[in-house]
Amino acid sequence: MKITRYKKVQKYLKFYYNNYGFHQPYQVLLDGTFCFAAFKEQINIRDQIPKYLNSQVKLLTTRCIIIETEKIAKKTHGALTILKQFGIHECNHKEPIGGSNCILSMIGRKNDKHYILATQDRDLQDKLREKAGVPLLYLHNKSPTLEKPSPASYAKAGQTLEGNQFMFISETQNEALQTMKKVLGVEEKDEKPKIPIKKKKPHNPNPLSCKKKKKKPVNNNNKSKSESVSEGKVRKRKKKIPQHLKEQLKSAVSNA
Repeated sequence: MKITRYKKVQKYLKFYYNNYGFHQPYQVLLDGTFCFAAFKEQINIRDQIPKYLNSQVKLLTTRCIIIETEKIAKKTHGALTILKQFGIHECNHKEPIGGSNCILSMIGRKNDKHYILATQDRDLQDKLREKAGVPLLYLHNKSPTLEKPSPASYAKAGQTLEGNQFMFISETQNEALQTMKKVLGVEEKDEKPKIPIKKKKPHNPNPLSCKKKKKKPVNNNNKSKSESVSEGKVRKRKKKIPQHLKEQLKSAVSNA
């Protein structure tokens, strides 16, 4: 079997295991149409189905299905021989009914017994696709094929997940978990509602912890100049006379 085909089968089985409580050995309920197709294609059901599912399997049928197949035994003698090899599940029908009606009654509303239905009947397949948690197995190109879970199965699984608030935990698994907790004495404590912690708003810094800004020293000269300019007074600088000029002036005055 190809790796991709094997992965698909395991993915679908895991889906039914997590959401609907399917477990090994898987119970495969076969009807006359499936056995007739297997006889026609010369497929050994007892070997191929466990090998395809890679799991332990119980192959089952009902008395109503066998009686229906016996009525058309001339055309389906080989299918009847194959059917009689498998175990019989009691359908509790006092008078035999049609095979498809018997299967629908066995499946019920929730498929509590976790049957995997093996049939080639298209009408029966359509009816069972409307029910959640019913895996369908059929023959395609001389090989058994497990159909992808129906939209009804996915929808019911989504409701289960939302209700339990657990990922990939079904109702049955959740009930089993609760009973185990009671047996072990583990009780779930009611969590108190958490009070939301208010975030502190940023406050201004403490003025005592802050250093005061140092004022820059101002030069007195600049201050005086600025003050004089602001007052409108301008100081003139005194010009110094050179010494030799002073002596010449003195000699000129004495000669005069």
